Amino acid sequence: MSPASRGDQSRRYVLDANALVGLFEDREGTAAKVERLLEHALRDERPLLMSAVNWGEVVYVAWRLHGEVAAREVEARMREMPIAAIAADRDRASRAAALKQQHSLSYADAFAAELAIERGAWLVTADPEFVKLGKMLSMYPLPRHEK
Repeated sequence: MSPASRGDQSRRYVLDANALVGLFEDREGTAAKVERLLEHALRDERPLLMSAVNWGEVVYVAWRLHGEVAAREVEARMREMPIAAIAADRDRASRAAALKQQHSLSYADAFAAELAIERGAWLVTADPEFVKLGKMLSMYPLPRHEK
């Protein structure tokens, strides 16, 4: 049973950038799962969490794939969603840097992992690289998208 279907109101979720990219690209298996998490967040008045670094990554990917106008539209849609963008202060950046170094993560992925670990939340991601963190990180897996 997936974490979202358990109805665990105390469990928090952190979105990796690829979760929202998958939603906006309507990727099979991903879009429906992310929509369900967003619906639960709205219903429970408990926003999903996302590092501001990963927020920017979603906008960047939309811009790279579809141009500036589409990126601005994606960002406007994100602002309407029950997502709390968490700032990357010095302490968070230092913890993310340590994760990047110790586990060979991308810089942006290190921020997603750091936030999920710090908040004791499930990381919603399609990226298999996070398994490197082992039991220190709970994952809510999405289907992997092949480019």
